[in-house]
Amino acid sequence: MKIVFAGTPEFAAVALQCLHEAGYEIPLVLTQPDRPAGRGMHLHASAVKQYALAHGMPVLQPLSLRIDSKDPQRAAEARAAYERLLATDYDIMVVAAYGLILPPSILNLQPCINIHASILPRWRGAAPIHRAIESGDAETGVTIMEMEEGLDTGPMLAIERIAIDPDDNTASLHDKLAALGGRMIVDALRRVAEGNVKAIAQPEEGVTYAAKISKEEAALDFSLPAVELSRKIRAFNPFPGAHAVLNGIAIKLWAAEPIAAGSEALPGTVLACDAKNGVVVACGHGSLRITELQKPGGKRLPAAEFLKSFPLDEQTFD
Repeated sequence: MKIVFAGTPEFAAVALQCLHEAGYEIPLVLTQPDRPAGRGMHLHASAVKQYALAHGMPVLQPLSLRIDSKDPQRAAEARAAYERLLATDYDIMVVAAYGLILPPSILNLQPCINIHASILPRWRGAAPIHRAIESGDAETGVTIMEMEEGLDTGPMLAIERIAIDPDDNTASLHDKLAALGGRMIVDALRRVAEGNVKAIAQPEEGVTYAAKISKEEAALDFSLPAVELSRKIRAFNPFPGAHAVLNGIAIKLWAAEPIAAGSEALPGTVLACDAKNGVVVACGHGSLRITELQKPGGKRLPAAEFLKSFPLDEQTFD
């Protein structure tokens, strides 16, 4: 079985590696164009592109796959990509966190299978890992599904579930799901080749959408319950990083835990700040113990280390 692979970030690169190591022939890899990143804003290749080039796989990076785009450059690149796919000998396309919508012209060339990091139909869309943590879900998983025009609406070929641990953040849960997705896609393709798989329609109930994460969401509101705030901190680690403002300075909060005991102090009031207790802040309900912080231009530090250079006594977060 020959596979065209479409994906961009590390989640997808793990799947590409699993397919490659399983012995599948991959005549073409699609990934998004190089993007500026880092302090110098130099162009960086995606994780998928880096793996593909390191292993001799041809790479194509169109800005769009929509031939009908009103942007002439995007339309031209989409046409070139379509013609390249027409000229490529492949049996199936595997998609994982590609970031571009596949139009019918592409979907109709060969079967397309997607690796999605949720238990569909819950958390269709761009940020399923973040939203599962933020919402307090007890479990998540990976769904292997056939692709169609709708957003993550296609029939399911396989689902596996894993628990979301109380200390999981998006980074740690991402790594678990990436490994799971890589294993599952190899198994799913084996069963497809054997004719030993049946597609099952997604349930009509339980549909939720995982909207893309915005930087504006990362600003914490201490009038919210501590439990909800701790989930947000975990969900926004590593991106975009939850933060709270203190005397006009945005402090990033990377790890915290809710404390049931509340306080009559106004939400945002620092109740304690020492090596033993961390930084304890009053919330709308309960209190939040913050255990890892970062000031602008500094490093992520445990609370005890952070307080040595940035004391927080008798202060209040905005």
